[in-house]
Amino acid sequence: MKLKDLSKEELETMSFGEIGELVLSEKGSKMKIVDVFKKVCTLLGMSEAEFENKVADFFELISTDKKFIVLDKGYCDLRKKHTPKLVIEDDEEEISEVENTEDDAEVLDEEENEDDNIFYDSSSDEDDVEDGDDELTDFIVVDEDETSM
Repeated sequence: MKLKDLSKEELETMSFGEIGELVLSEKGSKMKIVDVFKKVCTLLGMSEAEFENKVADFFELISTDKKFIVLDKGYCDLRKKHTPKLVIEDDEEEISEVENTEDDAEVLDEEENEDDNIFYDSSSDEDDVEDGDDELTDFIVVDEDETSM
């Protein structure tokens, strides 16, 4: 869809963001946010006062809409033109292979077993309560009726 192919009525049914997206795609490069909105206002036949009243709203739209990216010094562009570059840095340290001896294997087995028992209870048997010990033997249950006497 090209801006020159759209009538004023069609433009009026579009949002500022949609028109701004068309302006940036036709321009083909980054533009100052203010210049994009001036072009939008010109296309819609808005006055200078309307421009001043709505430029902050347009800036917020550009800042929050995922279609746009805000660049340095008041410029913006379409996000699809700015894909992030992934840089993978290789560590220059060489990884040497370690040969496991039988002693190393035993140590590794012990460490694995310790990790498997993360819920191991290290408390002694003395901490366990025997069935014969009832701590509630001196506990007395009193009904509400008995307390009001």
